[in-house]
Amino acid sequence: MTALLAFDTASERMTIALSDGRRRWSRQAAGGAKASVGLVPALLGLLGEAGLALRDLDAIAFGRGPGAFTGLRTACSVAQGLALGAGKPVLPIDSLLAVAEDARAGASPCRIWAVVDARMDQIYAAEYAFAAGHWTTLVAPMLTDAEPLIARWRDAPPQAVAGDALLAFGARLETGAAHRVADARVNGEALLTLAESAWHEGAALDPARALPLYVRDKVASTTRERDEARAALAQVR
Repeated sequence: MTALLAFDTASERMTIALSDGRRRWSRQAAGGAKASVGLVPALLGLLGEAGLALRDLDAIAFGRGPGAFTGLRTACSVAQGLALGAGKPVLPIDSLLAVAEDARAGASPCRIWAVVDARMDQIYAAEYAFAAGHWTTLVAPMLTDAEPLIARWRDAPPQAVAGDALLAFGARLETGAAHRVADARVNGEALLTLAESAWHEGAALDPARALPLYVRDKVASTTRERDEARAALAQVR
């Protein structure tokens, strides 16, 4: 049986989960900047509740993004520090894939676009396919505006679209006849399912390779850029 600790802090909600191969535990709390303070105590508390120590784990899984810069740096540094201290490998998990796994709800085969609100009127998006018990990345995680994504979907209609960008963008994010799962999120069950698959597929890495997946090349727009973006958005609404 495989014992895994998993967590994701890429969004405003922090998710932590633990499995000893028979039982599962999970918790959620405020993420974002607050995760840098609360993540380690939450992880140690969950281990204590389960009666496990870091040395009992086989690997430590973490959401590598894309997502908020502070959250990604927190997840990577904590995964690396805990894994190095315990002599354990790490399992990087795409945060968007966790959204797709939550939306899958046991269905197979399926193709799912995961779309997450990236703020600044942009979207983190990726497409994944699930078949024969395995996920494949069809379109790698990217940062995009709504219009290019909609144009892509007109040329290649999606089967399903999942994630909170559906709520954030509403009717602006046209998905055609695709099945919409607006409430799909990163959760403990999805994280552990992906971590177990990654473990069995031999995807464990040395802790030094616990790196974030950045798709945005700057933390924030300048004031002028934000003003221009709001003006342009006002013209199309």
